[in-house]
Amino acid sequence: MGYNYYGWKESGQVRSIDPEYRGIGTPRDLYDLLVDIWCAETCAPRLRKNWSKENKTLGQCSITAFLVQDIFGGEVYAMRTGNGLHCYNRIQDAVFDLTSEQFGEKAAELVYNCELLQDRESADHFQKDEKRARYVYLSEQLKRKLRA
Repeated sequence: MGYNYYGWKESGQVRSIDPEYRGIGTPRDLYDLLVDIWCAETCAPRLRKNWSKENKTLGQCSITAFLVQDIFGGEVYAMRTGNGLHCYNRIQDAVFDLTSEQFGEKAAELVYNCELLQDRESADHFQKDEKRARYVYLSEQLKRKLRA
């Protein structure tokens, strides 16, 4: 599979730290699985009307970045965009964003400066019941796919 997400080359050096996700060695492996799991149900509600199979990563950033953190460790960071915060990951020297493709050509304008460290229990993330529910759904679908 060809990869277009930000930092895809660097992410190939990152290795899983959670044995619960056996079968996922690198973030690229995770991406390969998520392309079949991301859906309108996992998309942020405010963006759902624009979600499509052609833009699967739309509205998936926060829940995906925290799932990456669970599987690979590291930190979740955010940047400000016209639509609010956009989350991505840093693990040691690798900075990558499995959901950057949602920005299309504007992805080249994103600045990954690792300034806004994110905490899943903050008001922007899992304090929101809908976001926690989307994260749980995404992680359960991933585990189901790994068992199949």
